[in-house]
Amino acid sequence: MAASTAGSVRVGLLGAALLAAAVWIPSASALIEGLYCGTQICYDVLGVSREASKAEIGRAYRQLARKYHPDRYQGEEGEEGQQRFLLIATAYETLKDEESRKDYDYMLDHPEEYYSHYYTYYRRRLAPKVDVRIVILVTVCAISVFQYYSWWSSYTEAINYLTTVPKYRIQATELAKQQGLLNRTKEKGKNRRSKEEIREEEEEIIRDIIKNKIDIKGGYQKPNISDILLCKIILFPYYLCAYVAWYCSWVYRFSIRGEEYGEEEKLYIIRKNMKMSQAQFDSLDDHLKQTFLERQLWVKENYEVYREEQEEEMKMKMAMDPRWKRYRRWMKSEGPGRITFIDD
Repeated sequence: MAASTAGSVRVGLLGAALLAAAVWIPSASALIEGLYCGTQICYDVLGVSREASKAEIGRAYRQLARKYHPDRYQGEEGEEGQQRFLLIATAYETLKDEESRKDYDYMLDHPEEYYSHYYTYYRRRLAPKVDVRIVILVTVCAISVFQYYSWWSSYTEAINYLTTVPKYRIQATELAKQQGLLNRTKEKGKNRRSKEEIREEEEEIIRDIIKNKIDIKGGYQKPNISDILLCKIILFPYYLCAYVAWYCSWVYRFSIRGEEYGEEEKLYIIRKNMKMSQAQFDSLDDHLKQTFLERQLWVKENYEVYREEQEEEMKMKMAMDPRWKRYRRWMKSEGPGRITFIDD
């Protein structure tokens, strides 16, 4: 009887030990080396409970930081103190932030989600401190400002060059005289200006006429603020809706109703066949565009014949003049630019 009672007691004690181990193991297995405070519990490192407030955590950290600051230790004790100080700092960084503390508590309560804890920890640790949207906006604005001033610099450079070209300068001078802008009147008294001032004024008048009358196409054309990156991004929904509306209209008019192409539509198809951008196509001479229309290059078969003729002509020129290779590379990489004077 006594032996049976003793056996029952031993079985009961063993069951209690197993139960205690079962309760203890999940909490211990939740501590992963390399995450947060490693194999130690951050609350225990700071000597606070899980219900501690943010103020209590901060107070405990300051006390421990003063106690274990590396400057208070030397030699081997200094290394141990430094490791202890780093552990205290890690515990504080984990628990002072509400989101980080929430993730840590979840790890303690759900130790079985091993890989999820790794993902949550490194996602928060490696996340940028600044909002990515702000970074993108600032980058786009900087690129847009650089674009605009770069284009304006190129345009100003082209105008400065054209004011030195006799052909355009003579035309601008004639227009200025016709408009009475260069009619010199004798100035007397205090209002009399020096020859240098008069010359500067005439140069400014000629420059303004050239700027207003000149038609520059290609890379040196007058910049338009709607062409910068920021405006294109802002206006993208409008452009998209306009393109969809245009495409539906195109299909309805020419595919369903079978209307004849107008001159604008013919030039559009020709440009698409030639795989040229709008700026490149606009830079072509008007008589060349008229030649395209006369040869009906919007028809695919006619364009293929024209393309083969151009290739043969290109081969002949390349065979006769080696400099044509450089010109062809320039046309391919930079595209043509056109500068003409607008006659009223």
